[in-house]
Amino acid sequence: MERLEQFIKQLDFTVVLEWLDKMIIIITQLLLDSGIDIPEEYRPLVALGIIYLGATLVVLLSVLLLLKIFRKSKKSQPQITPEAEKEPEVAAPEEQPEAEVEETAVAEAEVLTAEPEPELEAEPEIEPEPEPTLSVFERFKRGLSKTQSSLVGRVDSLLRGKAVIDEDLVEELEEILITADLGMQTTQQLISSLEESRSRGELESADQVRQLLMAELRQILQVETKQLDVDSASPFVIMVVGVNGVGKTTTIGKLANQFAQSGKKVILGAGDTFRAAAAEQLQIWGERAGVEVISHAEGSDPGAVAFDAAKAAVARNADVLLLDTAGRLHNKVNLMEELKKIRRVLDREIPDAPHEILLVLDATTGQNALIQARLFNEAVALDGIALTKLDGTAKGGIVVAIAAELNVPVRFIGMGEQIDDLRPFDPEMFVSVLFDTAK
Repeated sequence: MERLEQFIKQLDFTVVLEWLDKMIIIITQLLLDSGIDIPEEYRPLVALGIIYLGATLVVLLSVLLLLKIFRKSKKSQPQITPEAEKEPEVAAPEEQPEAEVEETAVAEAEVLTAEPEPELEAEPEIEPEPEPTLSVFERFKRGLSKTQSSLVGRVDSLLRGKAVIDEDLVEELEEILITADLGMQTTQQLISSLEESRSRGELESADQVRQLLMAELRQILQVETKQLDVDSASPFVIMVVGVNGVGKTTTIGKLANQFAQSGKKVILGAGDTFRAAAAEQLQIWGERAGVEVISHAEGSDPGAVAFDAAKAAVARNADVLLLDTAGRLHNKVNLMEELKKIRRVLDREIPDAPHEILLVLDATTGQNALIQARLFNEAVALDGIALTKLDGTAKGGIVVAIAAELNVPVRFIGMGEQIDDLRPFDPEMFVSVLFDTAK
């Protein structure tokens, strides 16, 4: 009892509360990444409930385990009977003949002088074979498997066994392209190309249709815009925008890790001052990547955070500044005005900044992602897009729709939850993976 009282007195409740805050942040992010739609004001409460339930479960399991151990130890104790308590009588040693004594002595001497038997060598443990390292192409193929099934798989099923490419087939193909989230504009462009080639007599087989689709998709995805070159300015400022829940903060953390691993000095700016615990979440990613984070108190002016982050990036000779921003799309006018203000602040402190405005989109939202891209592009003129959760959706065709309708390149795609699963987007590989049906 005294030890328990001493433990409670020595317990630092500040550390406990900090630990609890971090757990709430981590659980909230896991809920967002898993696609569970919970209103923002209830997220901390839900996370706290999960922690409470987990702690209760641990306590119950511990009690059950202790009871089991106690019962087992009680059963294993020998039952002592009154008869067993009596000391056994010691039998007097029988006299052995002299001949037997001599034989026994000789036998004991032989045992003592005999060489010990060699110990058996332990068989070497068989180490499990390491899992084969997947190539970039194989990782793309695994991540895009659902999109491939919903788009190319259905196209191949339609074309299989077709001897003639007629109008009925083209109409069915149009329906497949629309439902694969390529968008109406992109679909019309592809169908027009097919109709023109068919009228010229250039489409006579299913393989020719596939080749034409591949060529058209490659051309659409090859957006003629400036390349992302972080060495073109110092510091190179990337302003990251997007609505809540798309994986914006996670994407910033993964980008920071990539730049840091390549030898760049990176600074993060926690400009999302409206979402609860957004700065703390970014701080955790900063610790993982080993980079500095500039932040203010919750509810502060995002422009002030942008100002301090820009000043710090210049003063510390940083190579890259990644600035997070608020994502409250339900209040579109105020949000967009804030983004314009942040842009002006950055340009005033660092010439021509931001050098890249990167929009983060959730691929699982399909056409919703295209609507978000239109709104942000109208407000701040996007330079590039990072598309997350592409490995968990069949709506990967949205990549083509965004490139075709907005003329904005997809810079990065998220192919998993690991810190190195944010990959640079390669249009040629994207199309090749989609149409590669080899197992």
